[in-house]
This record gives sequence, structure tokens and C-alpha cells, in this order.
Amino acid sequence: MGIFRVRRRSRRKIKTIILFVLLIFFSLLMMYSFYRIVSWWIDNMNTNNEIRNVQDKAKRSEAGDGSLTEVYGNSKYHNEKLLRVDFSKLQEVNNEVVGWIKVLGTNIDYPFVQHSDNSYYLKHSFNKKYNDAGWVFLDYRNNIDELDKNTIIYAHGRVDGTMFGSLKSTLRQEWFSNDSNFLVKISTPNNNYLYEVFSIYHIKTTDDYLNINFGNSSQFNSFIHLIRGRSVYNFNTEVLENDKIITLSTCYNNNEKMVLHAKLIKREIRK
Repeated sequence: MGIFRVRRRSRRKIKTIILFVLLIFFSLLMMYSFYRIVSWWIDNMNTNNEIRNVQDKAKRSEAGDGSLTEVYGNSKYHNEKLLRVDFSKLQEVNNEVVGWIKVLGTNIDYPFVQHSDNSYYLKHSFNKKYNDAGWVFLDYRNNIDELDKNTIIYAHGRVDGTMFGSLKSTLRQEWFSNDSNFLVKISTPNNNYLYEVFSIYHIKTTDDYLNINFGNSSQFNSFIHLIRGRSVYNFNTEVLENDKIITLSTCYNNNEKMVLHAKLIKREIRK
């Protein structure tokens, strides 16, 4: 009988230990979850404050073509107005600001920056303070004034719709049904650009759409064929071997990317 009592006490002791370990585990899990929620809330608050701050500082306007405006290819959007931004106050806050991007039919209406690598602004805001929300940034390989064949801009796909979070809205039929949405406007201190969207999609994470230059026209044409073939909608927009494009890239979910491509149709040189 003594042996059985010892065994029962031993089993109770083991159960108590297991329950204690589980209690500690779930307590830590709850604490971590609470920490993540609070961190997200703080990042969200800081990001929204920073967005309001930069939008208040920047003087933005839209205007028709000037004497130094060039148009490219055939597009029904050639008469659309260009975005013009005064960057003087923004440059006082961040000397790495290189442009402003506006994607019609979305919430994307921000200045974008460029660092010597593509990781810095994944964790830093426009004011260069640490923030998990990051900021909108140009690929370090690109030159926004001496355009490469493919200019790439990144940002986090925030669930509250900030940064590139609203890029997903381009997948909706209501966005596609309004063809006035098919434009991306970019302003820099030296140039203003107008782009026409020709492909939007989400895809398992890959880097095959992130080439910025191509060895020859055949390679570029193959690239355009690849990314046009992925589009969820047919924009019926011709992209030729002499065209230059812009690519917007963000996260669709943990395993996929959300991507938009547009071609350059107009440029204004600023004096």
C-alpha cells in the first residue's frame, strides 16, 4: 500500500509541475501578446502623427503642362495634371527625402525616402526615429531623376491602410471599374512624373520582379510579358521596349507580395 501512495503522490507532483509550467507559459504568452498589441498601437499612433506632420509641411498642387513637359507613347491620360510638391520643409526634417508619390484610388499620398540600403526604412519613420511601421522608400539602386528601366518603391502593407496598406484596394472591382484610378503621380525636387498602371497582382514571395535594368530589349520585353501575365485585370496598356516603368511592392500577407506596375507617360523637368 505504501508503494501505491508514493506513486500517487509522485503522479500528483508531476501533474502539479505540468500545470505550473503551463500556467507560466500561457502567462508569458498573454504578456507577449499584450506587449505586441501595445507596440502596434504606439506605432500606429506615431505613424498617423508623422503622416499628418509631413502632409502639413508639404505644399502640394496640381498643374497642367509647362514648356519643359515631355510625353511618351500613346495614352489617353496625357492631358492629366501633374503633381507638384515643395520639398523645402520636408528636407529640413529628413535630408534623404527624394520624392512624393500619390496612387489614385488609394490612401497612398506620401513623401518617399532613400537610404544606402533597403532595410533602414523598414524600421524607421520619416523623422528617422525607430518605428515598426517604417516608411515609404525608394530602392537604394535606383536614381529617381536618372530613371532606370524599373524604378522600385517599397513600404509596409499596414492593416490600418497606412503606408502601402491600401494598395490591396487596387485588386477590387470597384477600383478597376473607375479608369481614372489608373494613374500614379510622382513629384521630385527636379522632375514631376505621371505613370499609367498596366499590371496589379499578389504572388508568393519572389524577387523576380525586382530587376532595375536589363541587358537588352529582349530581356526587358520578356520581363514585361511576365509581369503583365500576372495581372488580375487586363488594362489593355501597351508597354514597349523603350518604356520605363515603376514598381510598387508591399506585403499581401506573410507569404505573398502585393505588386503594382505602371509605365511612364509624362515628365516635367522642374527649374
